[in-house]
Amino acid sequence: MQLEQLIDGKLVPGEGEALAILDPATAGVTARVPEATVEQVNRAVDAATRAFDAWSQTTPQQRSLALLALANRLETLGETFARLESRDCGKPLARVIADEIPATVDVLRFFAGAVRSLSGPLAGEYVSGFTSMIQRQPVGVVAAIAPWNYPLMTAVWKLGAALAAGCTVILKPSELTPLTTLALAPLLAEIFPPGVANILCGRGASTGEALIGHRDVHMVALTAPCRACA
Repeated sequence: MQLEQLIDGKLVPGEGEALAILDPATAGVTARVPEATVEQVNRAVDAATRAFDAWSQTTPQQRSLALLALANRLETLGETFARLESRDCGKPLARVIADEIPATVDVLRFFAGAVRSLSGPLAGEYVSGFTSMIQRQPVGVVAAIAPWNYPLMTAVWKLGAALAAGCTVILKPSELTPLTTLALAPLLAEIFPPGVANILCGRGASTGEALIGHRDVHMVALTAPCRACA
């Protein structure tokens, strides 16, 4: 089981308190994942900041190919990820294999296609004698925080959109269900340049607060569990 975090292209153990990950079927401890410290959050933000200049200048084709490569690797390892997702959050394995893994792969392929279809100019004149234009630019470092109920899919929703746009990302999964996101870390390290995609684990009041409050984080992407699952 891959329990290390991803900072600047390297898998590293968390240096904070070890958090117990519980098996929903038995209430037993599946694993213990040390959370990221404030110093590790700072290192991840620094890495994402350094990587932003180069990643933001990549072409839509380059970003698209990287996302497609991630989708292909995830599809190849689909059953492995499905078993881990089922164990992590208690969903029936058959449903994860049939529903969530294909949908998660498709999300990556959607963003890989969407980034190559962005238009810049707007049709229409809004002020007499002037032509209005929109230029889409990446905003910088994105802090992404995902909930517990669709751990892998919500992670990919956030990663896919931000990476396609040319932003760099620091993703924090729920401290309750981090295992499939941590399993994604080696694939991200394999495909993306160091610092472009980072994964940190920890609680909201510690790791999460340090991340979203960092002065160099330019956007925070949050998702809450749906009401039916809360």
